[in-house]
Amino acid sequence: MSQRSRRVDDPLWKSILEQTFSHFLRFIFSDADTVFDLNKPFDYLDKEFESLFPPESNGRGVRYVDKLVKVFLKDGSEQFVLCHVEIQSSKGKGDLAERMFRYFYRIWDRYGVPITAIAILADGSKEYRPMIYIQKFMGTTLRYGFNSYKILDQEESALRANENPFSVIVLTALLAIVNKKVSDEGLKAIKHDLYDEMMKREMDKETRQGLYDFLTYYVSFDNEQVLSIFEEEIKTKIGRSDTMGTQEYLL
Repeated sequence: MSQRSRRVDDPLWKSILEQTFSHFLRFIFSDADTVFDLNKPFDYLDKEFESLFPPESNGRGVRYVDKLVKVFLKDGSEQFVLCHVEIQSSKGKGDLAERMFRYFYRIWDRYGVPITAIAILADGSKEYRPMIYIQKFMGTTLRYGFNSYKILDQEESALRANENPFSVIVLTALLAIVNKKVSDEGLKAIKHDLYDEMMKREMDKETRQGLYDFLTYYVSFDNEQVLSIFEEEIKTKIGRSDTMGTQEYLL
């Protein structure tokens, strides 16, 4: 699970957030069912976000994952919230808080609606935990705070006890952080364990397929043949011969 062998996980995060977004909201916000109208479809504003923040021409691939999602509230009106979600997988330039503020004011300027911002930190640094942006000059002060969820802070036992399907996603990312030097056989055992955790939770077929693809491809094997062995072992477990979903997204 060395950094050199890890598959670029940005597309996987972007895909799994769409496949599990209602579970994600319930995972992050304990009162999600009373605040959000989860019976109404989500509107994923990827193109709108890219128009506000075009990809850097000199960037080396996708540095961050950003999901701008319109979510309807459950207050009897059609008011909606634009949720900005960012997956920060490394310390980068250390400018996450400032970027989160830029996201906020540009989205607010364009749409003029309430925004809740969530940064999921999937890095391996215990000290890195941005959650506030402050700017001061000549008696004028700006303070912008946002939700910050540090995967490294999470207790493995608590994630295993959590029945929310999104807990398997966080558990996958956590185990990737704390088991960086595991062998291919050790990694395969971890993926089997994650598969078993997934099967303990109730979810629809599409969500289950998305979780399976995430835990399978989030960290790649050094020897690609081990991936084939793992998939064959899973097929034996479930008695099926097809594994589609995020694979199609990646292709």
